[in-house]
Amino acid sequence: MIRSLLRKLSQPDPNPLGEDDARLAIAALLVRLARSDHAYGASEVAEITRILSHRYGLTPDSAAELRQKAEQLEAEAPDTVRFTNAVKDGVPLDDRIAVIEAAWSVVLADGVRTAEEDALMRMIPRFLGITDLQSNTARQRALQAINGGG
Repeated sequence: MIRSLLRKLSQPDPNPLGEDDARLAIAALLVRLARSDHAYGASEVAEITRILSHRYGLTPDSAAELRQKAEQLEAEAPDTVRFTNAVKDGVPLDDRIAVIEAAWSVVLADGVRTAEEDALMRMIPRFLGITDLQSNTARQRALQAINGGG
């Protein structure tokens, strides 16, 4: 599955992703964001696993397995531009907004926003076709959820 998805992502103009490939690509995008500051810690790992479990209705073990596959994919995946374009082409707009909210949850999980994370969070929404306002609203929802309001 990972090799097949890597081949798709490496194409100059990748075809839209199927549901399983989109799920893995989204998970890998969250991993890329968490790893961007070179401090991929337990809080970020736990948050990604929680997001995957909640988003896809997976058991904690199945979500952890998906996250581990995503970690492998992220390590081998092409540049972020091509990666996010493939997600954009394979995921409906409402789901992409939910991806941005999940991404903000990952950024905020460890209580530290780094310059690397901020740079990716300026780039990823744009490549996913998400406006600054939509991204900011998603960030506010993620922050509210972290602070116990949602």
